[in-house]
Amino acid sequence: MGQRAQRGRVYRRCGCSDGSGKQLGPWCPRLAGDLKHGKWTYCVDLAPEDGNRKTRRRGGFATRAEAAREMKAVLNGELRGVYEDRRTTVASFLRQWLTVKKEELAPNTYAGYEDCVERDLIPAFGHFRLPDLRPKHIERWIAAQRKAKRGKVTVYRIVSTLRNALNAAVRAWGLRYNPAKHSVPARPRAAERTCWTPDEAAAFLCHGAEFYADQLNDLFEVMLGTGMRRGEVLALHWSDIHLMDRKLYVRWTLAAIDNGKIHLREPKTEAGRAWISLSRRVMTALHRQAAIQMNAHPDGRLEGLVFARPGRTPLRPQWVLDQLRKRTAELDLPRIGLHDLRHTAASIMIAEGIPIAVVSKTMRHSTLAITINLYGHLLKDSADEAVTALASALDRADAEMTGQPTSSGGHHFGKAA
Repeated sequence: MGQRAQRGRVYRRCGCSDGSGKQLGPWCPRLAGDLKHGKWTYCVDLAPEDGNRKTRRRGGFATRAEAAREMKAVLNGELRGVYEDRRTTVASFLRQWLTVKKEELAPNTYAGYEDCVERDLIPAFGHFRLPDLRPKHIERWIAAQRKAKRGKVTVYRIVSTLRNALNAAVRAWGLRYNPAKHSVPARPRAAERTCWTPDEAAAFLCHGAEFYADQLNDLFEVMLGTGMRRGEVLALHWSDIHLMDRKLYVRWTLAAIDNGKIHLREPKTEAGRAWISLSRRVMTALHRQAAIQMNAHPDGRLEGLVFARPGRTPLRPQWVLDQLRKRTAELDLPRIGLHDLRHTAASIMIAEGIPIAVVSKTMRHSTLAITINLYGHLLKDSADEAVTALASALDRADAEMTGQPTSSGGHHFGKAA
């Protein structure tokens, strides 16, 4: 009936049943005379866990060799601690991985992963058995994308998603190694963002106040005056604003998936949840919005979102962006996005000589390194001031040692001969 190999056996069985409906399995008489009847199955006695015997049976294999190979993989996997199930395809694994990640990720992040998986990864690699995927398959796909002039950032994001997913398989002992580990292209350098000068930002706000005088102009005033992110401003609630203390607390952020379904969630990092100080200009904008909303409600209560549509539902990010670009074009200012208002706020702080550590804290970056990576190119003047101060200190020390007056032209490294 079967062949024993180590602690397992391989045999043929079918789905035929007797008169009572009980399956005959490996005892069907047709199996002996018809080699095409039934499918091959393996059965393995695994090492006991908690003193209980455990048996693994898997059937449906077309040939004895296929069943024996899978049984050997199970036994080898038990020995090494890794079991690569050859019946798992890349497509089925990626969808299982997405199901798990959906509970962990922000809606926008999950939507990006799902798009990479369904649009690119499954069509390219879904037909492979998971253990059969090799680096050469991934490299070949990357080469084809480059030849097709696909964007570097897009290719990087797709292959990074594959690497992240396969890392999960390795951690779960479902793969011996990650074939995408060394295949991810170098991360493309982010394009330098366009920022407005203080004059351009002020002109934009003045134009809005003169020709619109609406809640959007106040919203842009808050963004430029605090450096808040788009989603944080659109999710700002009156309950998180303390006008008497000139402070607000970032408690929520808004995300729109494909500019469709709106999600309110907590900020991703601890650094994102923080108090923000409010300038006189920002306070004026918020008082203006408060007065409008209190006049609209007989009970005079401030509640819900600060910036919202007439039905008190959230503003759509794409509409806000469209309005920003429309008003920008009216002044012929450099075209920027909503997140660039945040960068503009940071760049103005740096230009005004605010220490980079204070800028980092104000922008609520999780590390100082993030701020330096984003705005290091704006610190040229600060670097000049730093080396000038260093030279001045050395000149003073040199003058004290030599008894000569400090020279602004250079250093004295000893007494004149």
